[in-house]
Amino acid sequence: MSDAPGLAVSAAPGGMQVANSLLELVGNTPLLRLAKIGAHLRATLLAKCEMFNPGGSVKDRPAIAMIDAAEREGALRPGGVIVEPTSGNTGAGLAIVAAQRGYRCIFVMSDKMSPEKVALLRAYGAEVVVCPTAVPPEHPDSYYSVADRLTRATPGAFRPDQYSNPHNPAEHERSTGPELWTQTAGRITHFVAGIGTGGTITGVGRYLKARNPAVQVIGADPEGSVYSGGAGRPYLVEGVGEDFWPTTYDPSVVDRVVKVSDADSFAAARRVTREEGLLVGGSGGTAVHAALEVAADLGPEHVVVVLLPDSGRGYLSKLYDDEWMTDFGFLRAEGPVVGDVLAAKPGGIPDLVLVTPDEPARRAWGLMRDLGVSQVIVAVSTEPPLAAKEVSGTLDELSLMDRAFSDPSVLDRPAGELMGPPMPMIGVGRPVSRLVEHLDRAPAVLVLDGGHPVGVLSRSDVLAFLAARSPG
Repeated sequence: MSDAPGLAVSAAPGGMQVANSLLELVGNTPLLRLAKIGAHLRATLLAKCEMFNPGGSVKDRPAIAMIDAAEREGALRPGGVIVEPTSGNTGAGLAIVAAQRGYRCIFVMSDKMSPEKVALLRAYGAEVVVCPTAVPPEHPDSYYSVADRLTRATPGAFRPDQYSNPHNPAEHERSTGPELWTQTAGRITHFVAGIGTGGTITGVGRYLKARNPAVQVIGADPEGSVYSGGAGRPYLVEGVGEDFWPTTYDPSVVDRVVKVSDADSFAAARRVTREEGLLVGGSGGTAVHAALEVAADLGPEHVVVVLLPDSGRGYLSKLYDDEWMTDFGFLRAEGPVVGDVLAAKPGGIPDLVLVTPDEPARRAWGLMRDLGVSQVIVAVSTEPPLAAKEVSGTLDELSLMDRAFSDPSVLDRPAGELMGPPMPMIGVGRPVSRLVEHLDRAPAVLVLDGGHPVGVLSRSDVLAFLAARSPG
Protein backbone atom coordinates (compact mmCIF):
# COMPACT_ATOMS: atom_id res chain seq x y z
CA MET A 1 0.00 0.00 0.00
CA SER A 2 1.15 3.52 -0.68
CA ASP A 3 1.75 6.01 2.12
CA ALA A 4 -0.09 8.96 0.56
CA PRO A 5 -3.31 9.47 -1.40
CA GLY A 6 -3.04 8.63 -5.08
CA LEU A 7 -3.34 5.48 -7.16
CA ALA A 8 -0.85 2.81 -6.09
CA VAL A 9 0.75 1.68 -9.35
CA SER A 10 4.01 0.26 -10.54
CA ALA A 11 6.22 1.23 -13.43
CA ALA A 12 5.47 -0.68 -16.62
CA PRO A 13 6.79 -0.66 -20.19
CA GLY A 14 5.59 2.14 -22.43
CA GLY A 15 4.68 4.46 -19.57
CA MET A 16 1.63 2.36 -18.57
CA GLN A 17 0.31 2.62 -15.03
CA VAL A 18 -0.27 -0.95 -13.89
CA ALA A 19 -0.63 -2.54 -10.47
CA ASN A 20 1.37 -5.74 -10.13
CA SER A 21 -0.88 -7.08 -7.38
CA LEU A 22 -4.44 -6.48 -6.24
CA LEU A 23 -2.97 -5.69 -2.83
CA GLU A 24 -1.36 -2.54 -4.23
CA LEU A 25 -4.84 -1.14 -4.81
CA VAL A 26 -5.90 -1.22 -1.16
CA GLY A 27 -6.34 2.19 0.44
CA ASN A 28 -6.53 5.70 -1.00
CA THR A 29 -10.31 5.45 -1.09
CA PRO A 30 -12.35 8.51 -2.16
CA LEU A 31 -13.99 11.09 0.06
CA LEU A 32 -17.52 11.93 -1.08
CA ARG A 33 -19.80 14.82 -0.11
CA LEU A 34 -23.21 13.50 0.99
CA ALA A 35 -24.96 16.41 -0.68
CA LYS A 36 -28.54 15.14 -0.43
CA ILE A 37 -28.40 13.41 2.94
CA GLY A 38 -26.67 16.44 4.43
CA ALA A 39 -28.63 19.13 2.55
CA HIS A 40 -30.41 20.29 5.72
CA LEU A 41 -27.17 20.62 7.70
CA ARG A 42 -25.06 23.73 8.12
CA ALA A 43 -21.96 21.57 8.65
CA THR A 44 -20.23 19.76 5.79
CA LEU A 45 -20.96 16.01 5.75
CA LEU A 46 -18.44 13.81 3.94
CA ALA A 47 -18.17 10.03 3.55
CA LYS A 48 -14.97 7.98 3.41
CA CYS A 49 -15.99 5.29 0.91
CA GLU A 50 -14.15 2.15 1.98
CA MET A 51 -16.25 -0.10 -0.27
CA PHE A 52 -13.87 0.92 -3.08
CA ASN A 53 -11.14 -1.30 -1.66
CA PRO A 54 -10.60 -4.44 -3.78
CA GLY A 55 -12.22 -6.70 -1.18
CA GLY A 56 -15.13 -4.31 -0.82
CA SER A 57 -14.48 -3.04 2.69
CA VAL A 58 -12.27 -1.17 5.13
CA LYS A 59 -11.04 -4.54 6.43
CA ASP A 60 -8.69 -4.98 3.49
CA ARG A 61 -6.30 -2.58 5.22
CA PRO A 62 -5.69 -4.50 8.48
CA ALA A 63 -5.92 -7.85 6.66
CA ILE A 64 -2.74 -7.11 4.70
CA ALA A 65 -1.02 -5.52 7.71
CA MET A 66 -1.72 -8.52 9.98
CA ILE A 67 -0.48 -11.06 7.43
CA ASP A 68 2.61 -8.99 6.59
CA ALA A 69 3.48 -8.90 10.30
CA ALA A 70 2.83 -12.64 10.76
CA GLU A 71 5.17 -13.43 7.87
CA ARG A 72 7.89 -11.15 9.25
CA GLU A 73 7.57 -12.69 12.71
CA GLY A 74 7.48 -16.30 11.44
CA ALA A 75 3.97 -16.95 12.79
CA LEU A 76 2.70 -17.77 9.28
CA ARG A 77 4.85 -19.87 6.99
CA PRO A 78 4.47 -20.95 3.33
CA GLY A 79 1.58 -23.37 2.91
CA GLY A 80 0.04 -22.29 6.22
CA VAL A 81 -3.63 -21.92 7.12
CA ILE A 82 -5.33 -18.67 8.15
CA VAL A 83 -8.12 -19.23 10.72
CA GLU A 84 -10.26 -16.28 11.79
CA PRO A 85 -13.71 -15.50 13.22
CA THR A 86 -15.21 -12.82 10.99
CA SER A 87 -18.43 -11.06 10.07
CA GLY A 88 -17.31 -11.49 6.47
CA ASN A 89 -15.36 -8.38 5.57
CA THR A 90 -12.11 -9.27 7.31
CA GLY A 91 -12.48 -12.72 5.83
CA ALA A 92 -12.70 -11.29 2.32
CA GLY A 93 -9.58 -9.20 2.88
CA LEU A 94 -7.67 -12.17 4.29
CA ALA A 95 -8.91 -14.40 1.45
CA ILE A 96 -7.51 -11.99 -1.13
CA VAL A 97 -4.12 -12.00 0.61
CA ALA A 98 -4.27 -15.79 0.87
CA ALA A 99 -5.05 -16.15 -2.82
CA GLN A 100 -2.10 -13.93 -3.70
CA ARG A 101 0.33 -15.74 -1.40
CA GLY A 102 -0.85 -19.36 -1.46
CA TYR A 103 -2.45 -19.82 1.97
CA ARG A 104 -5.52 -21.84 2.88
CA CYS A 105 -8.34 -20.13 4.84
CA ILE A 106 -10.89 -21.30 7.41
CA PHE A 107 -13.37 -18.64 8.51
CA VAL A 108 -15.84 -18.89 11.38
CA MET A 109 -19.03 -16.80 11.11
CA SER A 110 -22.15 -16.32 13.21
CA ASP A 111 -25.49 -17.48 11.84
CA LYS A 112 -26.86 -13.93 11.57
CA MET A 113 -24.55 -13.13 8.65
CA SER A 114 -26.10 -12.83 5.22
CA PRO A 115 -25.85 -15.81 2.83
CA GLU A 116 -24.11 -13.52 0.34
CA LYS A 117 -21.19 -13.14 2.74
CA VAL A 118 -20.83 -16.88 3.24
CA ALA A 119 -21.02 -17.44 -0.52
CA LEU A 120 -18.41 -14.74 -1.15
CA LEU A 121 -15.84 -16.32 1.16
CA ARG A 122 -16.44 -19.73 -0.38
CA ALA A 123 -16.00 -18.17 -3.83
CA TYR A 124 -12.45 -17.27 -2.79
CA GLY A 125 -11.89 -20.94 -1.90
CA ALA A 126 -12.21 -20.53 1.86
CA GLU A 127 -13.83 -23.03 4.20
CA VAL A 128 -16.64 -21.45 6.25
CA VAL A 129 -17.94 -22.71 9.61
CA VAL A 130 -21.22 -21.15 10.82
CA CYS A 131 -21.93 -20.86 14.57
CA PRO A 132 -24.95 -19.69 16.62
CA THR A 133 -25.31 -16.00 17.52
CA ALA A 134 -27.27 -16.32 20.75
CA VAL A 135 -24.49 -17.75 22.93
CA PRO A 136 -21.95 -15.88 25.08
CA PRO A 137 -18.33 -15.54 23.85
CA GLU A 138 -17.10 -18.16 26.33
CA HIS A 139 -19.62 -20.78 25.14
CA PRO A 140 -17.95 -23.70 23.29
CA ASP A 141 -20.18 -23.10 20.27
CA SER A 142 -19.49 -19.36 20.00
CA TYR A 143 -17.60 -18.33 16.95
CA TYR A 144 -14.66 -17.17 19.06
CA SER A 145 -14.42 -20.57 20.81
CA VAL A 146 -14.78 -22.52 17.58
CA ALA A 147 -12.04 -20.43 15.96
CA ASP A 148 -9.74 -21.14 18.93
CA ARG A 149 -10.45 -24.86 18.67
CA LEU A 150 -9.83 -24.94 14.91
CA THR A 151 -6.58 -23.01 15.30
CA ARG A 152 -5.28 -25.53 17.83
CA ALA A 153 -6.38 -28.52 15.76
CA THR A 154 -5.09 -27.36 12.35
CA PRO A 155 -1.41 -27.94 11.51
CA GLY A 156 0.31 -24.76 10.34
CA ALA A 157 -2.62 -22.60 11.45
CA PHE A 158 -2.29 -18.92 12.22
CA ARG A 159 -5.09 -16.84 13.72
CA PRO A 160 -4.65 -13.11 13.01
CA ASP A 161 -7.14 -12.33 15.80
CA GLN A 162 -8.29 -8.93 14.63
CA TYR A 163 -9.74 -8.33 18.11
CA SER A 164 -6.33 -8.21 19.80
CA ASN A 165 -3.84 -7.77 16.97
CA PRO A 166 -2.09 -4.38 17.41
CA HIS A 167 -1.43 -4.20 13.65
CA ASN A 168 -5.19 -3.69 13.16
CA PRO A 169 -5.41 -0.17 14.69
CA ALA A 170 -1.82 0.58 13.68
CA GLU A 171 -2.66 0.18 9.99
CA HIS A 172 -5.47 2.72 10.26
CA GLU A 173 -3.14 5.10 12.07
CA ARG A 174 -0.63 4.59 9.22
CA SER A 175 -3.00 4.87 6.24
CA THR A 176 -6.64 5.77 6.85
CA GLY A 177 -5.97 8.63 9.25
CA PRO A 178 -3.37 10.37 7.04
CA GLU A 179 -5.65 9.97 4.01
CA LEU A 180 -8.48 11.76 5.81
CA TRP A 181 -6.20 14.54 7.00
CA THR A 182 -4.88 15.12 3.49
CA GLN A 183 -8.27 14.81 1.77
CA THR A 184 -9.86 17.37 4.11
CA ALA A 185 -6.79 19.66 4.04
CA GLY A 186 -6.70 19.30 7.83
CA ARG A 187 -10.20 20.80 8.19
CA ILE A 188 -11.86 17.68 9.64
CA THR A 189 -13.50 18.48 12.99
CA HIS A 190 -15.52 15.30 13.63
CA PHE A 191 -14.84 11.67 12.70
CA VAL A 192 -17.70 9.15 12.98
CA ALA A 193 -17.26 5.39 12.57
CA GLY A 194 -18.88 2.20 13.75
CA ILE A 195 -17.09 0.25 16.47
CA GLY A 196 -16.52 -3.45 15.77
CA THR A 197 -13.04 -4.63 16.69
CA GLY A 198 -12.35 -0.97 17.48
CA GLY A 199 -9.34 -0.98 15.17
CA THR A 200 -10.61 1.61 12.70
CA ILE A 201 -11.85 4.19 15.18
CA THR A 202 -8.83 3.71 17.45
CA GLY A 203 -6.19 4.01 14.72
CA VAL A 204 -7.84 6.88 12.83
CA GLY A 205 -8.67 8.66 16.07
CA ARG A 206 -5.09 8.45 17.32
CA TYR A 207 -3.74 9.96 14.11
CA LEU A 208 -6.29 12.77 13.90
CA LYS A 209 -5.92 13.75 17.53
CA ALA A 210 -2.13 13.77 17.14
CA ARG A 211 -2.56 16.33 14.35
CA ASN A 212 -5.33 18.28 16.11
CA PRO A 213 -6.41 17.34 19.66
CA ALA A 214 -9.68 19.24 19.13
CA VAL A 215 -10.95 16.70 16.55
CA GLN A 216 -13.95 14.87 17.99
CA VAL A 217 -14.03 11.08 17.51
CA ILE A 218 -17.52 9.56 17.70
CA GLY A 219 -18.39 5.88 17.75
CA ALA A 220 -21.62 4.53 16.25
CA ASP A 221 -22.83 1.42 18.04
CA PRO A 222 -25.79 -0.96 17.66
CA GLU A 223 -28.35 -1.01 20.43
CA GLY A 224 -27.36 -3.97 22.62
CA SER A 225 -23.59 -3.78 22.04
CA VAL A 226 -21.23 -3.31 24.98
CA TYR A 227 -19.71 -0.07 23.67
CA SER A 228 -22.94 1.86 24.25
CA GLY A 229 -23.78 0.19 27.55
CA GLY A 230 -25.45 -3.02 26.37
CA ALA A 231 -24.70 -6.58 27.38
CA GLY A 232 -23.88 -7.78 23.88
CA ARG A 233 -27.43 -8.94 23.21
CA PRO A 234 -28.11 -10.01 19.60
CA TYR A 235 -28.95 -7.34 17.06
CA LEU A 236 -29.46 -7.66 13.32
CA VAL A 237 -27.01 -5.16 11.87
CA GLU A 238 -23.80 -6.95 10.89
CA GLY A 239 -20.10 -6.24 11.26
CA VAL A 240 -20.34 -3.68 14.05
CA GLY A 241 -20.78 -3.76 17.82
CA GLU A 242 -19.52 -6.46 20.17
CA ASP A 243 -20.42 -8.62 23.15
CA PHE A 244 -16.98 -8.23 24.76
CA TRP A 245 -14.22 -5.60 24.92
CA PRO A 246 -11.46 -6.20 22.33
CA THR A 247 -7.98 -4.98 23.21
CA THR A 248 -7.78 -3.33 19.78
CA TYR A 249 -10.28 -0.75 21.04
CA ASP A 250 -8.91 2.21 22.98
CA PRO A 251 -11.85 3.98 24.65
CA SER A 252 -9.65 6.93 25.61
CA VAL A 253 -9.55 7.97 21.94
CA VAL A 254 -13.35 8.11 21.61
CA ASP A 255 -15.15 11.24 22.79
CA ARG A 256 -18.70 9.96 22.45
CA VAL A 257 -20.61 6.79 21.53
CA VAL A 258 -24.02 7.08 19.82
CA LYS A 259 -26.42 4.17 20.29
CA VAL A 260 -28.32 3.29 17.09
CA SER A 261 -31.19 0.82 16.70
CA ASP A 262 -31.43 -1.75 13.91
CA ALA A 263 -34.42 0.15 12.55
CA ASP A 264 -32.50 3.44 12.34
CA SER A 265 -29.44 1.70 10.87
CA PHE A 266 -31.41 0.05 8.08
CA ALA A 267 -33.48 3.16 7.37
CA ALA A 268 -30.32 5.29 7.05
CA ALA A 269 -28.60 2.75 4.79
CA ARG A 270 -31.60 2.54 2.48
CA ARG A 271 -31.87 6.32 2.43
CA VAL A 272 -28.20 6.79 1.45
CA THR A 273 -28.62 4.22 -1.31
CA ARG A 274 -31.79 5.74 -2.75
CA GLU A 275 -30.87 9.42 -2.37
CA GLU A 276 -27.13 9.39 -3.02
CA GLY A 277 -26.95 6.37 -5.32
CA LEU A 278 -24.31 4.90 -3.01
CA LEU A 279 -25.07 1.30 -2.02
CA VAL A 280 -23.98 0.91 1.63
CA GLY A 281 -24.23 -1.84 4.21
CA GLY A 282 -26.19 -1.81 7.44
CA SER A 283 -23.22 -0.77 9.56
CA GLY A 284 -22.72 2.15 7.18
CA GLY A 285 -26.31 3.09 8.00
CA THR A 286 -25.44 2.91 11.70
CA ALA A 287 -22.57 5.35 11.15
CA VAL A 288 -24.61 7.70 8.94
CA HIS A 289 -27.45 7.88 11.48
CA ALA A 290 -24.93 8.75 14.21
CA ALA A 291 -23.21 11.31 11.96
CA LEU A 292 -26.50 13.05 11.23
CA GLU A 293 -27.24 13.20 14.95
CA VAL A 294 -23.78 14.64 15.65
CA ALA A 295 -23.92 17.17 12.79
CA ALA A 296 -27.45 18.41 13.56
CA ASP A 297 -26.26 21.19 15.88
CA LEU A 298 -22.96 22.07 14.20
CA GLY A 299 -22.19 25.23 12.22
CA PRO A 300 -20.68 25.77 8.75
CA GLU A 301 -17.15 25.78 10.12
CA HIS A 302 -17.41 22.07 10.97
CA VAL A 303 -16.46 19.16 8.72
CA VAL A 304 -17.95 15.81 9.71
CA VAL A 305 -16.47 12.69 8.09
CA VAL A 306 -18.36 9.42 8.39
CA LEU A 307 -16.59 6.21 7.46
CA LEU A 308 -18.68 3.84 5.32
CA PRO A 309 -17.04 0.44 5.87
CA ASP A 310 -18.58 -1.61 3.07
CA SER A 311 -21.04 -1.93 0.22
CA GLY A 312 -24.64 -3.07 0.44
CA ARG A 313 -24.02 -5.86 -2.08
CA GLY A 314 -23.54 -8.30 0.79
CA TYR A 315 -26.97 -7.50 2.23
CA LEU A 316 -29.31 -7.72 -0.76
CA SER A 317 -31.20 -10.63 0.82
CA LYS A 318 -31.66 -8.72 4.06
CA LEU A 319 -31.96 -4.98 4.54
CA TYR A 320 -32.52 -4.36 0.81
CA ASP A 321 -35.17 -7.09 0.57
CA ASP A 322 -38.61 -5.67 1.41
CA GLU A 323 -39.88 -9.16 2.27
CA TRP A 324 -37.13 -9.68 4.86
CA MET A 325 -37.62 -6.18 6.23
CA THR A 326 -41.36 -6.78 6.60
CA ASP A 327 -40.84 -10.22 8.17
CA PHE A 328 -38.78 -8.62 10.92
CA GLY A 329 -41.16 -5.76 11.48
CA PHE A 330 -39.28 -2.90 9.83
CA LEU A 331 -41.78 -2.18 7.05
CA ARG A 332 -45.58 -1.95 7.06
CA ALA A 333 -48.08 -3.04 4.39
CA GLU A 334 -51.23 -1.12 3.47
CA GLY A 335 -54.50 -1.83 5.28
CA PRO A 336 -55.06 -3.78 8.53
CA VAL A 337 -51.82 -5.36 9.69
CA VAL A 338 -50.58 -7.68 12.42
CA GLY A 339 -49.67 -4.75 14.63
CA ASP A 340 -53.32 -3.65 14.63
CA VAL A 341 -54.41 -7.07 15.93
CA LEU A 342 -51.76 -6.94 18.64
CA ALA A 343 -52.81 -3.43 19.68
CA ALA A 344 -56.43 -4.57 19.99
CA LYS A 345 -55.63 -7.34 22.50
CA PRO A 346 -57.06 -6.70 25.96
CA GLY A 347 -54.64 -6.04 28.82
CA GLY A 348 -54.13 -8.24 31.83
CA ILE A 349 -51.75 -10.78 30.33
CA PRO A 350 -48.08 -9.97 29.66
CA ASP A 351 -47.25 -9.51 26.00
CA LEU A 352 -44.54 -12.16 26.30
CA VAL A 353 -44.46 -15.02 28.84
CA LEU A 354 -40.86 -16.23 29.04
CA VAL A 355 -38.72 -18.88 30.72
CA THR A 356 -35.06 -19.69 30.16
CA PRO A 357 -33.94 -23.15 28.94
CA ASP A 358 -32.43 -24.05 32.32
CA GLU A 359 -35.55 -23.24 34.37
CA PRO A 360 -37.67 -26.24 35.39
CA ALA A 361 -40.68 -27.02 33.24
CA ARG A 362 -42.75 -26.79 36.44
CA ARG A 363 -42.23 -23.02 36.41
CA ALA A 364 -43.46 -22.83 32.80
CA TRP A 365 -46.55 -24.83 33.76
CA GLY A 366 -47.15 -22.51 36.73
CA LEU A 367 -47.02 -19.46 34.48
CA MET A 368 -49.48 -21.01 32.05
CA ARG A 369 -51.85 -21.87 34.90
CA ASP A 370 -51.62 -18.50 36.67
CA LEU A 371 -51.83 -16.34 33.54
CA GLY A 372 -54.34 -18.41 31.62
CA VAL A 373 -52.10 -18.91 28.57
CA SER A 374 -51.54 -22.14 26.65
CA GLN A 375 -47.86 -21.69 25.77
CA VAL A 376 -44.69 -19.98 26.97
CA ILE A 377 -41.62 -18.90 25.03
CA VAL A 378 -38.28 -20.44 25.92
CA ALA A 379 -35.51 -17.86 25.41
CA VAL A 380 -31.87 -17.51 26.41
CA SER A 381 -32.74 -14.23 28.14
CA THR A 382 -35.90 -12.93 29.80
CA GLU A 383 -34.64 -9.36 30.03
CA PRO A 384 -36.24 -6.93 27.56
CA PRO A 385 -35.80 -6.14 24.78
CA LEU A 386 -35.76 -9.74 23.60
CA ALA A 387 -34.10 -10.41 20.22
CA ALA A 388 -35.52 -12.86 17.70
CA LYS A 389 -32.25 -14.84 17.78
CA GLU A 390 -32.65 -15.35 21.53
CA VAL A 391 -35.82 -17.41 21.14
CA SER A 392 -34.94 -21.10 21.60
CA GLY A 393 -38.34 -22.81 21.49
CA THR A 394 -41.86 -23.13 22.87
CA LEU A 395 -43.48 -25.10 25.68
CA ASP A 396 -47.22 -25.67 25.34
CA GLU A 397 -49.69 -27.09 27.84
CA LEU A 398 -50.85 -29.95 25.60
CA SER A 399 -47.42 -31.52 25.06
CA LEU A 400 -46.44 -30.86 28.67
CA MET A 401 -49.63 -32.54 29.90
CA ASP A 402 -49.00 -35.60 27.72
CA ARG A 403 -45.50 -36.01 29.09
CA ALA A 404 -46.45 -35.35 32.71
CA PHE A 405 -49.29 -37.90 32.52
CA SER A 406 -46.77 -40.65 31.76
CA ASP A 407 -44.09 -39.33 34.12
CA PRO A 408 -44.86 -36.44 36.52
CA SER A 409 -41.14 -36.01 37.26
CA VAL A 410 -40.63 -34.41 33.80
CA LEU A 411 -41.93 -31.17 35.33
CA ASP A 412 -38.65 -30.93 37.23
CA ARG A 413 -36.54 -31.25 34.08
CA PRO A 414 -35.15 -28.11 32.36
CA ALA A 415 -37.52 -26.41 29.94
CA GLY A 416 -34.84 -26.59 27.25
CA GLU A 417 -35.03 -30.40 27.28
CA LEU A 418 -38.80 -30.47 26.76
CA MET A 419 -39.43 -27.50 24.47
CA GLY A 420 -40.66 -27.75 20.93
CA PRO A 421 -39.51 -25.56 18.05
CA PRO A 422 -40.10 -21.79 18.25
CA MET A 423 -43.54 -20.68 17.15
CA PRO A 424 -43.71 -19.05 13.70
CA MET A 425 -42.64 -15.40 13.61
CA ILE A 426 -44.34 -12.57 11.72
CA GLY A 427 -43.65 -8.85 11.40
CA VAL A 428 -46.00 -6.22 12.80
CA GLY A 429 -46.40 -4.76 9.31
CA ARG A 430 -47.65 -7.94 7.63
CA PRO A 431 -51.28 -7.94 6.41
CA VAL A 432 -53.80 -9.71 8.62
CA SER A 433 -54.36 -12.17 5.75
CA ARG A 434 -50.76 -13.39 6.17
CA LEU A 435 -51.38 -13.80 9.91
CA VAL A 436 -54.41 -15.98 9.17
CA GLU A 437 -52.26 -18.14 6.86
CA HIS A 438 -49.74 -18.69 9.68
CA LEU A 439 -52.49 -19.58 12.14
CA ASP A 440 -53.84 -22.18 9.73
CA ARG A 441 -50.67 -24.12 10.43
CA ALA A 442 -49.91 -23.20 14.06
CA PRO A 443 -51.98 -22.34 17.15
CA ALA A 444 -50.03 -19.12 17.83
CA VAL A 445 -47.41 -16.82 16.28
CA LEU A 446 -44.71 -14.56 17.69
CA VAL A 447 -44.90 -10.95 16.50
CA LEU A 448 -41.71 -9.03 15.66
CA ASP A 449 -41.25 -5.26 15.69
CA GLY A 450 -37.85 -3.99 14.56
CA GLY A 451 -36.41 -7.47 15.00
CA HIS A 452 -37.70 -7.79 18.58
CA PRO A 453 -40.48 -10.16 19.70
CA VAL A 454 -43.24 -7.99 21.16
CA GLY A 455 -46.23 -10.27 21.57
CA VAL A 456 -48.05 -13.51 20.82
CA LEU A 457 -51.22 -13.80 18.75
CA SER A 458 -53.61 -16.75 18.64
CA ARG A 459 -56.66 -17.58 16.55
CA SER A 460 -58.95 -16.17 19.23
CA ASP A 461 -57.10 -12.84 19.05
CA VAL A 462 -57.75 -12.63 15.32
CA LEU A 463 -61.40 -13.59 15.77
CA ALA A 464 -61.83 -10.89 18.43
CA PHE A 465 -60.19 -8.31 16.14
CA LEU A 466 -62.37 -9.24 13.17
CA ALA A 467 -65.53 -9.29 15.32
CA ALA A 468 -64.79 -5.80 16.62
CA ARG A 469 -64.47 -4.54 13.03
CA SER A 470 -67.67 -6.17 11.90
CA PRO A 471 -70.59 -3.70 11.56
CA GLY A 472 -72.95 -6.27 13.07
